[in-house]
Amino acid sequence: MKMFVGLGNPGREYERTRHNIGFIAIDELAHRFGMQLNQQKFNGVYSSGIVNGEKVFLVKPLTYMNLSGECVRPFMDYFGVELEDLIVLYDEMDIPTGKLRLRTKGSAGGHNGIKSLIQHLGTQEFQRIRIGVDRPNGMSVVNHVLSNFHEEEVAEVVDSVKKAADACEYFLKHPFVEVMNQYNKK
Repeated sequence: MKMFVGLGNPGREYERTRHNIGFIAIDELAHRFGMQLNQQKFNGVYSSGIVNGEKVFLVKPLTYMNLSGECVRPFMDYFGVELEDLIVLYDEMDIPTGKLRLRTKGSAGGHNGIKSLIQHLGTQEFQRIRIGVDRPNGMSVVNHVLSNFHEEEVAEVVDSVKKAADACEYFLKHPFVEVMNQYNKK
């Protein structure tokens, strides 16, 4: 069993913002797997199915970013998802747009969605795919993460979302350490 969680904020006004790149990556996985995020539980929207012989959950918490853990922890408990089967996809300002970094643990680094997950999971040790959204250039952090990508960034964003989805697919057949070795160098 594998659970892929994309972090973001619900609502049309946030749909294509930097902060919602985790949601965008989950949408890419849903498209690839032929799944529709049309079920709701624990204040999140999700889909489940069998992919390459593995039970897969795709989840978008609808709690707003800062409360993501309030959806994820009960979901994992209810469906019996183990921590080592979880991957969280989210935006990271310390990584250039178009790049990925995969990690097995770490602090929240100022990311409130990750802070909430650490609080509710009771550990910093969970697998993550951090998708670069770059640092703000002359604007506040909040305005930056809640802004849409610039037109000249779109190709890089599409590429990074596809790479993140590729890494998730690779995880269906390989341990996360191998996924990190494969995708941290790209």
